[in-house]
Amino acid sequence: MAKKNRSKTSATTTPGEVGPRQPCPCGSGKRYKACHGAPGGGDVFVKRPFEGLASECDIVAMRELVPAATATLPLAGEHADRTVKLCTLLPMAAPALVRDSGEVWLGLQVQHAFGDPSRDLGAVLRDALAAEPGAGMVGLTSAPPADAPRLQDLVADGPLTVEVHEGFDFWVADMDASSELAQALEQAEGAAAPTARLTEVTAAYWTRMGAKEHLRWVMPEPEDVLLDALARLHVSGDDVIVPDARFVGMFRAHGLLAPVWDLPVGTGPEPLEEAASSFKAKLDEALAATSDLTTEERSARNGLANRQVTIR
Repeated sequence: MAKKNRSKTSATTTPGEVGPRQPCPCGSGKRYKACHGAPGGGDVFVKRPFEGLASECDIVAMRELVPAATATLPLAGEHADRTVKLCTLLPMAAPALVRDSGEVWLGLQVQHAFGDPSRDLGAVLRDALAAEPGAGMVGLTSAPPADAPRLQDLVADGPLTVEVHEGFDFWVADMDASSELAQALEQAEGAAAPTARLTEVTAAYWTRMGAKEHLRWVMPEPEDVLLDALARLHVSGDDVIVPDARFVGMFRAHGLLAPVWDLPVGTGPEPLEEAASSFKAKLDEALAATSDLTTEERSARNGLANRQVTIR
């Protein structure tokens, strides 16, 4: 007897959404369908938590892609006189440190699990600002910080000046390193790949990982719009940053895309400055295009969409 035909209904996702079997972007390690995608599975997941901040792209890069960097975070309101340093990573992955001077260091590369990293960071920053000078590490809240301010509520918004470091010596630049801190520093140094932030464009970072070099560039445009523009450039051959470089795909993090190029060994960051500016001009032109994609461009777009890796 012939087998009966069976029709299977598969879940589909629109570009930018998280599939049910993909890792939950909250960082819990669970599949989305078993975490924030499940009924009652957590607080509402905020797809683009840093939206509205002038330095959204750099904050996403510091949180997900850059090993060692800092930026002074100006505050608004009653805490406008406080000094806060935004850091990619702190000793022992601390959420925040309150220094003897009262200066607060806020760590970005911390696993939060309540669906909105901006509110999670706001809760840590709120607690750190309320702590006494020299209090040391400030931990994560154990309950959903529903009443906490978001980062957008606390900062005097404006472009951040990001300083990329060769390693984590900034941890101990103004103090004697304890044996425990020295050990943490030694462990962290091994994970700090050489990195440089380009100055001619926003949130573009050159890095060398082992024998390979890459350019990773966090972009603010909506995913669908950016994919269309990148597909146009790919078909026209204008998606090459420098000769012999190769556009290999994209990271997706906190609602933004970060295109990635493999670079010829020995490129370094300097030649990328003018090249990135030239590419940005072509990208802006492609973003402004209103004509429908051609068949070849649609095919290229589908290929680009399949080369995305979701980080958060």
